[in-house]
This record gives sequence, structure tokens and C-alpha cells, in this order.
Amino acid sequence: MIDTVSSDALALRATASGFDAVRAKLPDTGNPDRPLDNVTIAFQLSHLGTLLTELADEVLHRAAERNRQGHTAPAIMGFAAAVQPACRAASALGAVAHQLSTRDQAGHLGDEPGAQDTCDVDRLVIGDVLDVADQALRETSEGLRAAGETISPSSARVEAARSRSTTAAPSPTPPSPAVPPAAPPGRNSRGR
Repeated sequence: MIDTVSSDALALRATASGFDAVRAKLPDTGNPDRPLDNVTIAFQLSHLGTLLTELADEVLHRAAERNRQGHTAPAIMGFAAAVQPACRAASALGAVAHQLSTRDQAGHLGDEPGAQDTCDVDRLVIGDVLDVADQALRETSEGLRAAGETISPSSARVEAARSRSTTAAPSPTPPSPAVPPAAPPGRNSRGR
């Protein structure tokens, strides 16, 4: 028999890690080591689209198999709830791709007056939209992890709970002696 609780929790956590990976590779407008170009954004958007498809597939699979396999409703809810912030992140990355395309198309402005100001405003707008994507991706992965914790607490939490529940409490009555008590002094003890 498959332990659906464990597999559901692992699937939620693995999916959260996928969203963390996209978030870690988001470009930064002020960091030259993380380029901000259409190819980079398109790659991240494509990867995010794959993760969105996986979210939808997880919901579909668990909903369809729920009665036969015993998949937990919290797993379905966790995957379904992650769709909204993930879509918000995809929308933000789409807006960045659009802004970059517009900027590239307007590149012919070159040395015209106001071109530098337009470029600076463009960078600020893109930075703000990338912040929206970053926040939405964080919300997605945190929600998935929280759902996984609801289903199957991490081993550290389980161990802590076990240690609290199995700690020996002082016994309210003293243990009974193995040897009968001796007769008080001055009394003879009779045995039959």
C-alpha cells in the first residue's frame, strides 16, 4: 500500500523547491551577474509555465484518484491554492518580457533627448515588476510547504512532539517494593 500522506507531502515540498529555483534565478536590475534580457526572462517564464502545468496536473491527478487512492484533500487544496500566486508571478514575468521588448524596439531612440530618462524609468518599472514576481514566487513556495507541513509535519517537529509526549512524568505513587517490608521492631512476624 502506498503511503499517500507521505507522497503528498513530498510532492508539495518538491514543487515548492521548483518555484524556489525559479525565484533564485530571477534577474536583478542592479546586478550585472544576473542579466536582464528577453532570453533570460523568456527562459524563466517558460520554466514557470512548466511548473504551472505541473500544479494543474497535481490537482487533476489527486482529484481524479482521490476515491481510489485516498489522496488527502489538504494536498489538493495546497496545490490548487498555489496556482493563484504562481499565475501572478507568470503575469509579472510576462510584463517584464513585454517591457524589455518595447525597450529593445525603441532602441533606435539612441541619443535623442530624454532617451536616458526613459531608460532609467524603464529600469525602475522593470525592477518593481520583478519584485512582484519575486514576492509571488515566495508566496507560492511558502504556501506549498505549509500545506506539506499540515499533511505531514517535518521529522524535526515530529521528534520534538515525541520527546514531549514520551518524557517520563514523575509517578504519583511510589513504586511497590519487590520485597515485603520488615516487621516493625519489637514485633515477631509469624508466617503460616
